[in-house]
Amino acid sequence: MPALTDAECSVVDHYLAVVDLTGRINPARGTGRTYSCLRAAQDLATEARALLEALELMWERGEREIQVPTLTQALRALDGERRANRVTIP
Repeated sequence: MPALTDAECSVVDHYLAVVDLTGRINPARGTGRTYSCLRAAQDLATEARALLEALELMWERGEREIQVPTLTQALRALDGERRANRVTIP
């Protein structure tokens, strides 16, 4: 895993949480239970807000560029491709 700033770590963590929750809501891949989708949607709003705050922190600290190769490497190390695949329609 590459070295990341605290804010970059937070962006990656919250981004993957948003991806996971969106996958749980996906009607083509979910459990078919309304309540589990409802809970995931409620949690999605919280995680999206946390992602926004992490990106705002990066901006406030003067981090004007997202280091795409570095964050891509981090996402791959955390199994981001498999997790993001749950968002698609099979």
